[in-house]
Amino acid sequence: MKIAACIKYSLDVSEVKVDASTKQIRLAGVPKKLGNIDRNVLETAATLKETYGGTVHLFTFGPPEAKNILKEALGVNADDATLILEPSGEALDPGATVAVLAAALKKLGSFDVIVCGEASDDGFTYQVGPRLAETLGMPQITYARKITIENGSILAERDWGEGAELVKAPLPVLLTVTEETNTPRRPTLMDLVKAKKKPLVEWQLEKDLGISPQTLQDASGLQLLATEGIVVERKQILLKDKPTADLASELVDLLVQENLLEG
Repeated sequence: MKIAACIKYSLDVSEVKVDASTKQIRLAGVPKKLGNIDRNVLETAATLKETYGGTVHLFTFGPPEAKNILKEALGVNADDATLILEPSGEALDPGATVAVLAAALKKLGSFDVIVCGEASDDGFTYQVGPRLAETLGMPQITYARKITIENGSILAERDWGEGAELVKAPLPVLLTVTEETNTPRRPTLMDLVKAKKKPLVEWQLEKDLGISPQTLQDASGLQLLATEGIVVERKQILLKDKPTADLASELVDLLVQENLLEG
């Protein structure tokens, strides 16, 4: 079985700051990392390989520095990795990302299973997985968990938040997973040493995939007009010097006043 795992080199959102006076989001200097949900993608792909056999191939669309996350990701029982270099200084939307990933996947032939995250840590558009399935003309199971393969089909629980449904789709299929799908493993030191010997290639858009800057621009359908951060002003109320029961009652009264609790 041939498995593709699409992961992202994401902003570390815990390091994003908002200017209190202008409400502008400060992205300069914010580090990037392997996204949290992308770790669930890797775990899903590795588990499928270990359970049913096959190979795992990683794909990332990002800057040259994204090689760092691929070196780590290769330690999660993946066989090789492909980094498609994105144009520097350009903010690309899901449409452009899907066009690039689809071209890369097609170049390496057909896949039995493609695994994506439900969303990225720094984007949360929820579009890439479903649009990629549509572009490739394959069935999709979103928010998948408890995944099994039987007689050429995938059977998966689809998480609804308040419930779940059992869904079956023939291979090939695209899955999107969530942070609740599994518990990601951390590669050991030996895993990382072995990962250094695995193939990691870099592709350029026009040279290797035949995607021109104009094609990429045409694939984009969104225009970012503005961004504004939300500044939360803390009440800075300190409750002290009273019996515990009185402090608890006072806290409840304050929460009711703020409409956070019903009186």
